[in-house]
Amino acid sequence: MPLFQTIQCNETTKLLIWEITESFEELLSKVVLKEKTQLRLNGMKSQLHQRAFLSVRMLIQEMGFTDRDLHYDEFGKPYFDCHNYISITHSYHFAAIIISHETVGIDMELQREKILRIADKFVDTEFNYLKKDILEEYVKKLTVIWGAKEAIFKIRNEKGISFKDHIQVEDFSLTENQTEASLHFDDLVKDFDVHYKEIKSDHFDGNFTLVYAFEK
Repeated sequence: MPLFQTIQCNETTKLLIWEITESFEELLSKVVLKEKTQLRLNGMKSQLHQRAFLSVRMLIQEMGFTDRDLHYDEFGKPYFDCHNYISITHSYHFAAIIISHETVGIDMELQREKILRIADKFVDTEFNYLKKDILEEYVKKLTVIWGAKEAIFKIRNEKGISFKDHIQVEDFSLTENQTEASLHFDDLVKDFDVHYKEIKSDHFDGNFTLVYAFEK
């Protein structure tokens, strides 16, 4: 299946989602990879990871770029040799990219009750507004919080940042699809606009949470 969804976030920001239904061979036949990328692909042990990796290249091509335009810095953060920022995510059978003139980060997660077991590792002040009485809503909110912190970490990408201690997500409603967050790390204080959306597949079980954040 080609492009699953395109979201025009604002005038200079576009988000594309790919649902990975193709085989590895089918995806590989549709992309042109530079040697460094091919070597990285060859080194991946999971074919699902390989297919997600190739799906990201399909999304880049949808936006008029090629694999040669995409680079990674020393911390693994992707970038283009132009004024566009890019952030990448993939989760199971979905891959997504966001490209913008603004500083932006993206994350996508499968909603799973497993997140309850690790909540203490990434949630701090957010426990003040989280309610545990409705399990499904609690899992969805935790997934938004994790996604927001992951997206913000992708923007800053600095060693030592703790999801629990340094990134705070403001109270939010699952029906609003927008909230704010802040990063307090050493002498750095940054604020972010956070957007979130539930993604459902007709081909695979489970609901996903898509989160993207803009640095103010």
